[in-house]
Amino acid sequence: MTVSVNSHPSVLTLADGWLQPVTDLLAGFSIEVRSVTAGSPIPNSYWGEPEAGLERMTVWVRSDTPVHSVLHEASHVMCMQEERRAQLQSDAGGDFDEESAVCYLQITLADQIPQLGSQRVMLDMDRWGYTFRLGSTQAWFMQEGAEAGAWLQRHGLLDASGHLTGRLRA
Repeated sequence: MTVSVNSHPSVLTLADGWLQPVTDLLAGFSIEVRSVTAGSPIPNSYWGEPEAGLERMTVWVRSDTPVHSVLHEASHVMCMQEERRAQLQSDAGGDFDEESAVCYLQITLADQIPQLGSQRVMLDMDRWGYTFRLGSTQAWFMQEGAEAGAWLQRHGLLDASGHLTGRLRA
């Protein structure tokens, strides 16, 4: 999986009414969403604006930040060990398996937001420029996502049924 930073006019952003639902969801994981004003730099954005930024247990956003970006960066926070979270500043790091788990988790989180859902987030990931070997996010999720789901189960983020546990990786 690779990502290229693109702008796509039909990708959902926080300005489309998603700031509060995303904030509410992530608060359940003790992740704070902090918004900066339009035109202001987004602190600690690894990929550059309008992508979300990371600082310990905070995800920095702006109204033009894509919803999928917030969920992706928050998933990094959830998937990393406590020691890394305590030092987190922009670059989430992690290995290939963790990055796959992050993508799987962002898709799973989307289903927890009413009126959003995984199908829309997968479409936005494709529109934004995520690329998977199988050609689309949905194809990867359906055909190869089981390994990422198993990683999330091993680390306590998903239960045996594939449902969110509400916990972060210890």
